Amino acid sequence: MVKNPIYVEIPIRAEMDKLWDATQTPNQHEQWDLRFSSITYLPKEEDEPQRFHYKTNIGFGIAVEGWGESVGTHGAKDGSKTSSLHFGTDQKISLIEEGRGYWKYNPQSDGTIQFLTQYDYDTRWGLFGCLVDKVFRPMMGWGTALSFDVVRRWLEKGEAPAHQYIRFFSTWLIALLFSFVWIYHGLVPKLLFMHPVEISMTTGALSLTDSQAIWLNTVIGSLEILFGLLWLFYRQKRHLFVLQLIAFPLLALAAIMAELDNLTHPFNPLTFNLALVILSAVGLMVSKDVPTARHCKRKRH
Repeated sequence: MVKNPIYVEIPIRAEMDKLWDATQTPNQHEQWDLRFSSITYLPKEEDEPQRFHYKTNIGFGIAVEGWGESVGTHGAKDGSKTSSLHFGTDQKISLIEEGRGYWKYNPQSDGTIQFLTQYDYDTRWGLFGCLVDKVFRPMMGWGTALSFDVVRRWLEKGEAPAHQYIRFFSTWLIALLFSFVWIYHGLVPKLLFMHPVEISMTTGALSLTDSQAIWLNTVIGSLEILFGLLWLFYRQKRHLFVLQLIAFPLLALAAIMAELDNLTHPFNPLTFNLALVILSAVGLMVSKDVPTARHCKRKRH
């Protein structure tokens, strides 16, 4: 199967020494790179490659550990630097068996440094491993690109990588929750089962017949599902948070006006929508200027 090497490039406005230290010093590198949980340099003799041990936690108490060696090239005529890399692992649970790549640091005339990487690897598990890699390789490219934007923001804005990742993953967890809430409430109580409470709230608020309320709830349920899907694919999450800050109070008010007795129910429209309003406000705050893989170029010119 034909496979393309992973390529990621980003301009970083920083001093060369600071970028080099952030990417070549283990205790700094492991802070921003999603691909590694820890990196430990091993003792080396002069003129030998720098060997290291790495560990990547993949969840549920499982970790992949491996080896690597890198060589840094300094003092090129154009002021650029290069670090080549050879890595691998003997653990059978790892899809990656062995790989090679490089990092380049190219100073630009506008004062930025073109920081780029290209790497490739061999896979385990035969044909099955090649099929798995169809999904795994894009994920590795995305993780590399996101990590590059994190180190860029760290050096340019001074925001610690840990804080960036907290905001990034918090934004996505909240987005996934809202996606589930909208899709579930559009699909289950409206399209699949057409719950009597849904019908009674609609007839009470708009003075419709039952058949008219069923038709309207079918339309509303479909729109709720579409809005839930929008949470997965629309990039500007802050726009959706703002819409919800407007929509949830209106939905709560409409449900209460349709049937005042709703206020006596457990998980009633007032408490439910209030919780969603607060969560939307939190999402709006944490989602401002989060790191993104889209700031990187993923293909060679």
